[in-house]
This record gives sequence, C-alpha cells and structure tokens, in this order.
Amino acid sequence: MTNEDAQRLVLEIIAEIAPDEDLSDVKPEINLRDQLDLDSMDFLDIVMELRKKYNIEVPEEDYPHLASLDSCSKYLIPKFKSVSA
Repeated sequence: MTNEDAQRLVLEIIAEIAPDEDLSDVKPEINLRDQLDLDSMDFLDIVMELRKKYNIEVPEEDYPHLASLDSCSKYLIPKFKSVSA
C-alpha cells in the first residue's frame, strides 16, 4: 500500500459520510477539519468505517494521527500491512 492508496481510501470514506463535501482539492499536509466541514461525529464515523471495512482499530489516543491525509497515510500503512499479513 502506498501513501496515495491510503489517502484515497480515507477520501472514499469521507465521501461516504460527507457526500456534499468537495474533495477535489484536499491538500494532504493540511488538517482535514480545517479544509472540510467535518465535525467530531464525522471524525468518529471515519474511525468506525476503518474498523468496519478494513478491520483497523484506531484507539482514541491515536486520533491525532488522523488529522491530515499525510498523517493518515503514515499511521494507516503499517496497520494495513499488519491486517493483511
């Protein structure tokens, strides 16, 4: 899994939970909540979808690792590898 793959999966989840958001110009290095109209419930939905779709558990203390697309990919790539192993 590449950075782009992980970022694409996160954007696909965001598109499902916030279908009115324009995701065409999301900057990977900028906090997602600063760029998009996501509230804390949307963020929890992202975490729940990661668990439901990909069997990836994100403990509450790791939530800050999901702030931007860049930080999401850094955090999620090793998790995807351990789940698929």
